[in-house]
Amino acid sequence: MQRLKAGLRKTGTGITTVFTGTRIDETLYEELEDALLMADTGVKATQHLLDDLRRRVKEAKATEPAAVKALLADALTDLLAPLEKPLVIGEHQPTVIMVAGVNGAGKTTSIGKLTRHLADHGQSVLLAAADTFRAAAREQLGVWATRNTVEIVSQEGGDPAAVSFDAVTAGKARGRDVVLVDTAGRLPTQLHLMQELSKIRRVITKADATAPHEVLLVIDGNTGQNALAQVRAFDDALSLTGLIVTKLDGTAKGGVLAAIAQERPVPVYFIGVGEQLQDLETFNAREFAQALLG
Repeated sequence: MQRLKAGLRKTGTGITTVFTGTRIDETLYEELEDALLMADTGVKATQHLLDDLRRRVKEAKATEPAAVKALLADALTDLLAPLEKPLVIGEHQPTVIMVAGVNGAGKTTSIGKLTRHLADHGQSVLLAAADTFRAAAREQLGVWATRNTVEIVSQEGGDPAAVSFDAVTAGKARGRDVVLVDTAGRLPTQLHLMQELSKIRRVITKADATAPHEVLLVIDGNTGQNALAQVRAFDDALSLTGLIVTKLDGTAKGGVLAAIAQERPVPVYFIGVGEQLQDLETFNAREFAQALLG
């Protein structure tokens, strides 16, 4: 909770200064609207939160700005609640998790952290280096595999779909709990690359008719409304089951989770609040709302 609070301080500062006054009036709501929009909460979610907050203030007969802040935390928690869902492993052997994301979002690093998280919970993991377009990606994933002492399936310059197929087949044969497939980083505007992702998904299904069991998108919390656009595009192409939101430490745009909850409520399995292996935290709506509002 302390790491989360520290990470979200930049986002929260802009919002919490609104409540330093002595009166609850239209000026307070206007300032709050500006602060929420600045935090990339988005127009729809901001409107929803303000309407909800006015109703709560009326019902609670609140007279102090500090009380309004507590009611805003409640409103934000309720809005974010649908995003709170645990990642379930064990219903399938292996559980095949496909991970996508644009370059620079922290995708490969998140896979390394997720591998550690799963290992800490007693799961055996096999990594698939299906990001064959970027030369450094395979080496980067290899470093995480070594660090986490897990096996990795990769081919030099191989076809990403073929690498994915081999990894799922190997995961089944070796009795692994989880197969994590790192797919190429790409922008949703690159249509041929989005089609490549769809192909990887189809080929995984050929290796295991029930897979992929999870399709995760890694998004950079710093990119604000652009992150929401990525969620929409990747969800349309791949039917996402969950998100990992990275780099929330030190961003002023942490409100984007509210925008996602309002417009495309894909569950947030994990949030990243630092560079360390253990800095991948399970998303909790109440904790997030309270940390955001200091």
